[in-house]
Amino acid sequence: MSFAALRLEYDLLRDWLFVDALPLWAGTGTDRETGGFFEKLTEKGVPLDDPRRARVTARQIFSFATADRLGWQGDGAGMVEYGLANLFRHHLPPQGIVVPTVSADGQVLRRDFDLYDHAFVLFGLAAATEMRGGDAALAARAADLRDAMVAGWSHPQAGFEESQPRSLPLKANPHMHIFEAALAWEELSDDPGWAALSDNIAELCLERFLDPNTGALKEYFDGEWNALPMPQDVVEPGHQFEWAWLLRRWGASRRRPDALSAAARLAEIGEGRGVDPAQDLAVNELNADLTLRDGLFRLWPQTERLKAHVSTFATATDSAIKAQAAEFAARSAKGLRRYFEHPVPGSWWEHLGLDGRPHDMTEPTRASSLYHITCAIGELGRHLDALHAIESVDA
Repeated sequence: MSFAALRLEYDLLRDWLFVDALPLWAGTGTDRETGGFFEKLTEKGVPLDDPRRARVTARQIFSFATADRLGWQGDGAGMVEYGLANLFRHHLPPQGIVVPTVSADGQVLRRDFDLYDHAFVLFGLAAATEMRGGDAALAARAADLRDAMVAGWSHPQAGFEESQPRSLPLKANPHMHIFEAALAWEELSDDPGWAALSDNIAELCLERFLDPNTGALKEYFDGEWNALPMPQDVVEPGHQFEWAWLLRRWGASRRRPDALSAAARLAEIGEGRGVDPAQDLAVNELNADLTLRDGLFRLWPQTERLKAHVSTFATATDSAIKAQAAEFAARSAKGLRRYFEHPVPGSWWEHLGLDGRPHDMTEPTRASSLYHITCAIGELGRHLDALHAIESVDA
């Protein structure tokens, strides 16, 4: 499969995003009466009035900012401003921490600290700041939020607690998204706190999250960052790919061969044990010994598979590795497009079954998945544009 095939897959993904998905989520998916976003649409495209989470508002901000960068002719800037207004109205007071969950009419349902929601609010603020060409007020609020999180919930060894007082298990997943947010801010800001946060999470991952026997990324830990035994010893292929993408970025910026080696191994596990050969889709879960635990196919691992291979394609110096990564990336994109074969244009299936068909024909579509989709398409487009620029200079 050639580089031309990867470009074609990108065009198909972007066309679906621009023509079908973004108009749906800027229209039906947006609750103009309350100023927020609906969290789910039914299989018929009808909004469900579930509670509203800070993470979803922040993800939608990122998605529309990314769409604008990719060239969407819709009102990307207006949607980002709409999302920011909702974020500051309901989830991010002038001082203090994120309010994780409110009802549709804005009544607070949760005030406790949630590391995952903090990660995405920081990430969404970075996307909005970049779209605005730099915004000192947003950058300052993000830095204050980061500092409050560090002061109040830092783990004594590294990373963060889930709550105060402590609740267990500790989890790798929210740390992954804190890492993602910190790396995004590093590209925008010279505030050293962002690099320090990135380094903190990267070192924790390299020292504690990776199984020394297999190189796989573990998910759940005790209070001293020791990986938990069964049944919490799950290995998720989607997270192998996602951490590979992030560690490759960090390892390249810090010139850390150990991080790059770990990233390569994570991608190898994801593509090897984590992809079903019959369907060519990433499965949900493996056991600690990398045997199959859950063979269904959620949407989001397909986007992370694509991002991991795109990052290899973009950074590899060996032509054979680059070509193989382009092939894997194109196959990942082709697999992702299968989820978009939905009766509601712009919607998607969250799960495919063992036969490669929708696992549950009544399953709602989650707004939160738009972030995964736009991030993957955005990464592919960014690196293809960079390659095109290099080819143009060489020509």
